[in-house]
Amino acid sequence: MSGPGHALRVMIVDDHPLVRSAVARAIEGSGMTVVAEAATAEEALALAPQIAPDILLLDIALPGTSGIQLLRELAPRLPATRIVMLTVSSADRDVADAMRYGASGYLTKDVTPEALARALQATQTGELVMPRRLAARLLTRMTRRNMPVPASDDQPIQALTARERDVHRLLADGLGDRDIAVALTISRRTVETHVSSILHKLGAQNRTEAATHYRDEP
Repeated sequence: MSGPGHALRVMIVDDHPLVRSAVARAIEGSGMTVVAEAATAEEALALAPQIAPDILLLDIALPGTSGIQLLRELAPRLPATRIVMLTVSSADRDVADAMRYGASGYLTKDVTPEALARALQATQTGELVMPRRLAARLLTRMTRRNMPVPASDDQPIQALTARERDVHRLLADGLGDRDIAVALTISRRTVETHVSSILHKLGAQNRTEAATHYRDEP
């Protein structure tokens, strides 16, 4: 960890070079310095324990292993690192999973450079950084967790493959086939195949109905 008066050491994990560059520009000079970058979960898993950054900025939609799974693996290995999700997804389950697995914050990529810098600094005092709208939805979700959920709602979700779950998550966040293909580094035709399978397994008539299954999953 950086001592008083020293710049916070930040690692950025995102598969888009332009995003990593923009984030670096936004936080450099705000008491922080970028010491490492990774484009995949595999790269981050190998590099982060060696670097042990003060803050790790992590996207969810990574090629291969998702950012949520990476968080689950890295958080126990980096207890002194504040891991903050920085993603396009505002899906309730992604927010809940991130908090469950040890994230210190959850920010969406429409955050302003100034707000991003303030939020990252705030993690050092133990604050949980998150837009108010997401925090309110998270609280509502936590309140509802003790409500009974029919078993029939769970079984179709469990039938999805790991890749279908990735597609389902992005579909629920409102992304189209093209954007999902880019986020997961797969072809648009493959996305269409996964969406068709998801609709069939969930018994959903359309994408909107399938997205509702994701948001309602406990």
